[in-house]
Amino acid sequence: MSEPSPTSKRRGRLLRIGAAVAVLLALAGYLTVQYVTGGAAPGCKVVAAHGDASYEFTPEQAVNAATIAAVGTGRGMPERAVTIALATALQESGLRNLNHGDRDSLGLFQQRPSQGWGTPQEIMDPTYAAGMFYEHLAKVPDYTDLPLTVAAQRVQRSGFPEAYAKHEPDATLLADALTGHSAATLTCQGRPSATATAGPQAVRAALVRDFGRDVLQEAGAVVDDDGASPSPAAPHASAVDDRTVTLPVSAAPQDGRSARQRGWQLAHWAVANASALHIERVSYAGREWTAGLTDGEWHPVDAKNDDRPGTGADAGAVRITTGH
Repeated sequence: MSEPSPTSKRRGRLLRIGAAVAVLLALAGYLTVQYVTGGAAPGCKVVAAHGDASYEFTPEQAVNAATIAAVGTGRGMPERAVTIALATALQESGLRNLNHGDRDSLGLFQQRPSQGWGTPQEIMDPTYAAGMFYEHLAKVPDYTDLPLTVAAQRVQRSGFPEAYAKHEPDATLLADALTGHSAATLTCQGRPSATATAGPQAVRAALVRDFGRDVLQEAGAVVDDDGASPSPAAPHASAVDDRTVTLPVSAAPQDGRSARQRGWQLAHWAVANASALHIERVSYAGREWTAGLTDGEWHPVDAKNDDRPGTGADAGAVRITTGH
């Protein structure tokens, strides 16, 4: 066999170098995308108020979990109902709004249009889907006293009735945070997604979507008929600048929870929606969360030396600041 020519050797080396450079460029591009978008790694975390339990999840899952909790408390459902709903969605869809499933199952709860749960378009609306789940759960006698898997199964009629039980610990942590029962326990990286909708108007629209128009009317805002484009009528309901929405929570809600619980629900909701709504900072009750901090923790705010709304005399308000 003849020796390869010098030209062939050089060509081979160049091909190998070119291949190596291509691999490095691809890796660099992948890492850049992962950094900008948050990648597949969990970007949110909820921890127990007492103890070491925690649960990590993605911004997409956080938005859906926050919606499920908001719809539940808006209907006056107890925290146990929210826990059941979250465990069910964790099992059925992994808290993702799936456009596919077994037979014609769709959405967070894998509800079936053919079984009377609604149209495909309705079921793919997380607010609607959560409302339908709670509507059926409320009809289960003594559901708060039943084991979680039994209560969930009586709504879902699943072929795997024991599957819901394994999600109860994580669902309990999520419900504690997203109903406001625990304070400063939910954090997210807050990196804006490629499809992030930014600005106070987007925040108001999302609040109305999940909590109903009352969430802004309680703050003194005038809400348009479509519920998605409220216009401010009072200083507290307006943006204190062109990036901020302030929601007073001085009065206790009508669902039996304290005003402080309501405040922490709204604050945690804002953090859960940080990536989707390009929220940069959330302040409540002397604590502040800021997007992008490496530790992801809620930090104390020095109210005496901070004259921003939501810190000093206005510390009873949830203050949501967006990136635009």
